[in-house]
Amino acid sequence: MQSKDIAIIGAGPAGLIAAERLAIAGHRVTLHERMASPARKFLLAGRGGLNLTHSEPLDAFLPRYGAARDWLEPAITAFPPQAMRDWADGLGAQSFVGSSGRVFPKAMKASPLLRAWLRRLDGLGVRLEAGRLWTGWTPEGALSFATAAGGTVTLTPDAVLLALGGASWPRLGSDGGWVPLLAQRGVSVEPLRPANGGFAVDWTATLRERFAGAPLKRIVIRFGGREVAGEAMIDADGIEGGAIYALSGLLREAIARDGFAAIVIDLRPDLDIARLTDKLGKRRQGETLSNHLRKAGLSPAAVAVLRDGAGGRLGEAPAALAAAIKSTPLRLTGLMPIARAISTAGGIAASEVDDRFMLKRLPGVFVAGEMLDWEAPTGGYLLQGCFATGVAAAVGMEAWLGRG
Repeated sequence: MQSKDIAIIGAGPAGLIAAERLAIAGHRVTLHERMASPARKFLLAGRGGLNLTHSEPLDAFLPRYGAARDWLEPAITAFPPQAMRDWADGLGAQSFVGSSGRVFPKAMKASPLLRAWLRRLDGLGVRLEAGRLWTGWTPEGALSFATAAGGTVTLTPDAVLLALGGASWPRLGSDGGWVPLLAQRGVSVEPLRPANGGFAVDWTATLRERFAGAPLKRIVIRFGGREVAGEAMIDADGIEGGAIYALSGLLREAIARDGFAAIVIDLRPDLDIARLTDKLGKRRQGETLSNHLRKAGLSPAAVAVLRDGAGGRLGEAPAALAAAIKSTPLRLTGLMPIARAISTAGGIAASEVDDRFMLKRLPGVFVAGEMLDWEAPTGGYLLQGCFATGVAAAVGMEAWLGRG
């Protein structure tokens, strides 16, 4: 195939993996990034241990994408979790499977992997133009960018990939500023909403002041016929964490429909109600209820949530206490701001994209990553989706260019 000029706008994981594939195919690739350096959100995600993907089989993996599964499945099947691991291993990351089934690089950080990746891209001839904000198209159809120096750059590449992310963590580069630019071209975009984010709770002043930032470990959260085991964290304004994130889509829909979502927390899922009742029946004379509950395995934060859930009035009979611990109600009254969410729901509607990940209304313009209307829980599914759609868009672009 004759070498073509490719512009990729957005230097996050989806844009970088597409650049790699297209450069290997012999094309001249330039990455245009509004921030001073690439992959800012990728680096932040890796500070606490970079979760690349998950080791579960595809028949369990694919349902994590919910309503978007059908149109994401071909991309993920073509670039599955094992392909992600092979790619990381090829950069010297030496991936491994943790006890939870999640896949991490041995260094547990994003920075070594990103440095190796950028060296590979440089060796393939990929150019990086940082400090360029995409502002849309000129009347003549050229791409237009505002530069950090205050100037303007226009380009007419042979093909374009948009990989600008969603709208979470805007200080790292993804602020959803592309939405009106595509809407002006008639592209349908579902409203951007927070995903894998926290939810507001009207805590009592005591709980908010004493336990903001405290974890709730080894709990089970039940809502809408589903239950999720994991951890959560008390925030001064509400609750967040992995167990909450896994239900975020359902919770968001309930709040939009009803104005609230009522979840139930099992604070001791390791004990059935009979064993817990027996344990709570062994209270020493004169022992305070708080101390007794701590001896029963509840952390001070869990005791505070238990009291809040009971409206401050806890029955002290063992059976009643056990029932309250196993089914602590919590009312979620709203969503945390999208800027604090880990990822974004909504984006370019599936109906706007063909099977090559090209926009039907804009031939030669491809899209990948969080710009598309899909969401998934944390645990490796987010990065896998970004990488897989980046690879799929690169393959689709090659096919489109090959037809002249």
